[in-house]
Amino acid sequence: MTVLVASDLDRTLIYSTAALGLTMPDQVAPRLLCVEVHESKPLSYMTETAAKLLAELTTGPDVVFVPTTTRTRKQYQRIRFPGRPAKYAICANGGQLLVDGVPDRDWRRQVAARLAEECAPLEEVHAHLLAGADPAWLRKARVAEDLFAYLVVERALVPPEWIKALAEWAEDRGWTVSLQGRKIYAVPRPLTKSAAVREVARRTGATTTLAAGDSLLDADLLLAADAAWRPGHGELADAGWTAPTVTPLATTGVLAGEEIVRAFVRTAARETAREDAREDARQDAREITRSAGEIGTLGS
Repeated sequence: MTVLVASDLDRTLIYSTAALGLTMPDQVAPRLLCVEVHESKPLSYMTETAAKLLAELTTGPDVVFVPTTTRTRKQYQRIRFPGRPAKYAICANGGQLLVDGVPDRDWRRQVAARLAEECAPLEEVHAHLLAGADPAWLRKARVAEDLFAYLVVERALVPPEWIKALAEWAEDRGWTVSLQGRKIYAVPRPLTKSAAVREVARRTGATTTLAAGDSLLDADLLLAADAAWRPGHGELADAGWTAPTVTPLATTGVLAGEEIVRAFVRTAARETAREDAREDARQDAREITRSAGEIGTLGS
């Protein structure tokens, strides 16, 4: 069998300095491993324990690890995870499927066709974002991979009613709004991580999918998995969101990332052991059937 492990990255698996959440005394803080450098400066971290566990997970023969992120390809490719490089990676919230680091053109064409059919154009949404943003709190406006738009803001200064109104406006046009840290995302509703993960599962023959994520844009991914986890921080935690197959963790910050990797390792091992036991039972049944056939032949 194959277990597919699809994990969101920022504030789920990896953490910036501001998101580490190191509230414990310094002398007992976890040792950290830098996994991303940007402009010659360390940017994102995991605990050393999480990094070791992830390396063990990704080198197993029955596990396919799929980084699954809203980041662009360029942003994703700055990350250096321990262990075997991921053959598949999902970027731009499902808009880009990378195979050995190369964008899959067929997947991108499928995504483009669906967005053109079901959503308002990116240009309309981007223009609306810019028209409504206040220079007092807007810091940057970006378009990612020609698929979605986002604003970098001073979050404390953004009026909640403005975000609510934006979400209502976007919903009528087939788009979703998500607030993550200092970024306000506007993403086409059909542009989902879960659709890309299902495509990877189809290609790899995965029989079980495990997932983790912290934001509204991860909800579809968690619901599509056989088992999933969300940390004790983020949009989903703030909303108290959960589902029958989703385990809400109380842990926050970088230690939540470590707990999530532990859950991946534990559950993948359990699923593999179950399938091994089922295969042994099937083999025993085949042996019994063959033996019965041989006895019948001798008797005749």
